[in-house]
Amino acid sequence: MTDLLAWLAEPLQYAFMTRGLLAALIVGTVCQVLGAYVVLRGMAFFGDALAHIILPGVAVAYLLGWPLGVGALIAGILAAVGIGALSQRREIKEDTAMGVIFAGAFALGIALLSTQRSYAVDLSHILFGNLLGVSTGDLWLMGGLAALVILLVVAFYKEFLVLSFDPVLAVTLRLPVTFLKNLLLVLIAVVIVTSLQAVGVALVLAMLVTPAASAYLLTRRLPAMMALGAALGAAGAVIGLYLSYYWNLASGPAIVLTETVLFFVVLLFGPSRGLLWRRRAATA
Repeated sequence: MTDLLAWLAEPLQYAFMTRGLLAALIVGTVCQVLGAYVVLRGMAFFGDALAHIILPGVAVAYLLGWPLGVGALIAGILAAVGIGALSQRREIKEDTAMGVIFAGAFALGIALLSTQRSYAVDLSHILFGNLLGVSTGDLWLMGGLAALVILLVVAFYKEFLVLSFDPVLAVTLRLPVTFLKNLLLVLIAVVIVTSLQAVGVALVLAMLVTPAASAYLLTRRLPAMMALGAALGAAGAVIGLYLSYYWNLASGPAIVLTETVLFFVVLLFGPSRGLLWRRRAATA
């Protein structure tokens, strides 16, 4: 027991590890509040595209010497509103248009970053995160954005619930469907910005989707799915951070790999919906 406590306490003697742990807990928790809607509404591609579309905003902020979160937030909100407007048009299929914008914006961001000599290092941090480089200011920003997201989800919980499970009923009840869709996209953009420092642009989709998908396999109620997803997300983030410390791995990929392993454990052994559970029930 003493050895275990010493093993757990050793990384926390460093301030950057303590800040990283707090950031991992924030990201692992808040991502699942929106991740539940992303999974239920089949919006994984939207989330991935949105994460990559904000790269030009990050690049411009970097070149101008602004905090990266400011550029990411501005670009994310503009992209979310643009996606919402695009989804209302019928001239071209939605996923095709999103693919075009996604690829073009991502290429623009890389092109802007490539004008700098330290391009490779800077791009690596932006794409894959730098959790151990989180500052106290970053923590306050992440905590504030996470609190804002949770408050808005609580305030519009019933409306989001109807929109996710029965869009036709939402129209029948005369809910502001377009506003709610755009708000949901903006909140996803804010969550992506919150997660940017921890796991980067390339891996943020995993934090949005993977723990929420694990929770979906374990429960059928939305509040329970959010709570369980947050617990799995936070646990995976903490375990991944410890693995990155002791095994000398990049923190962002270590966290995502841990969440992926947890998903496959649930997929195989989860009660009711687990593959082995179903096979056992079928042969009983």
